[in-house]
Amino acid sequence: MYFRLLHDEHTGAVSYLLADLDAAEAVLVDPRAADVPVLAAMLAEHRLRLRWTLRTHEHDAQLPGEAAALAHLGAPLVQHGHAAMRPRAPEAAPVLGFGGEHVEVLATPGHTTGCLSFLWRDRLFCGGLLGVDSCPFQPRPASPDALWHSVMQRVFTRPPETLLFASHAQQARLVSTVLEQRRWHPWFRSASRDEFLARVRDGAREAPPAAAPLAAPVTPFA
Repeated sequence: MYFRLLHDEHTGAVSYLLADLDAAEAVLVDPRAADVPVLAAMLAEHRLRLRWTLRTHEHDAQLPGEAAALAHLGAPLVQHGHAAMRPRAPEAAPVLGFGGEHVEVLATPGHTTGCLSFLWRDRLFCGGLLGVDSCPFQPRPASPDALWHSVMQRVFTRPPETLLFASHAQQARLVSTVLEQRRWHPWFRSASRDEFLARVRDGAREAPPAAAPLAAPVTPFA
């Protein structure tokens, strides 16, 4: 297996490349249009066929041309509303294969109304769910109630050792675990649903504890 990440220091955006080298197939999670030449070179270096381009969320209104640029990578673009997201059976999660591997697609709305998370092995790529107010393009959740449910029911119910990867990382750790976030996340660790919704509504903020990976920092970025 092959796993790489690209981190943009200016915006904090993070992209991920997952590949089965034996089968020469790969997927990209949250690639940026600006990185398309680099990503294409990485794929060519290992002679990888890109099977899927996965997006946890989109801010295409603020980033015009992003989807069109990503289309040049030549793989189906998987995001909210995509046909591949329709499960074959009720309550089943769509599964996307690449080589001998697969990615499970989870509906986790909240940061945007159509957010998705992608589970690969013991790693959950959860976009902006845990940043809450950290995204430079959308500092408040589009649907706070849905965000609470997604975090509590779709993320925090995972095994405690599950690794969590964000789509923004600046002045914060990039990787955390479910256990850490249950215990230390400044928005979720001790708040009830009503308290969380009130904080979002009122714009209240608190500085995250020193050991709070993936948590929203004091600056507008995460």
